[in-house]
Amino acid sequence: MDAMMRSNSQCEFCGASGSLGPVALAPAGEVVLCPVCRGEEDAGAGHWRCLEGAAWSAEPVVQFAVWRKLGEISEPWAAETRQGMVLSPEAEGWAAIPVVEHKDCHGARLTQGDTVVLIKDLVVKGAGFTAKRGTAVRGISLVPDNPGQIEGRVEGQRIVILTEFVKRK
Repeated sequence: MDAMMRSNSQCEFCGASGSLGPVALAPAGEVVLCPVCRGEEDAGAGHWRCLEGAAWSAEPVVQFAVWRKLGEISEPWAAETRQGMVLSPEAEGWAAIPVVEHKDCHGARLTQGDTVVLIKDLVVKGAGFTAKRGTAVRGISLVPDNPGQIEGRVEGQRIVILTEFVKRK
């Protein structure tokens, strides 16, 4: 089922209806979130309390997304809500898989499709060129089993880049 249809054109966390977009959540699938819930805009003081209601969703992918987000919030109410959640067997299976997070040199989270900038000249072994500092690498791919590596295209070549040598643009 299409995530937008499933969400009834509302954010699956807070119920907002403007500027919705799908967010991929490996390995579960996609959830539909507003800009605030996607982290693109500042959340107000009590915004994340909406997760208390979203935790009761019947959709396993939404349950998993809420469970994961509650784990990122360092408030007592979030820990209580997360502990009290009853996950479907499917969501419980996803929750048991360790999360691999890719972070740039400043600790900013990298996501599939991001644009990054090289922070130093990198000699590309086997390709015979040096990727220069300041080069933008668009549409990166995350190496699933290694949080220290991403893939991107530089000078027409698909290369593996260590995340410690990039910053998110």
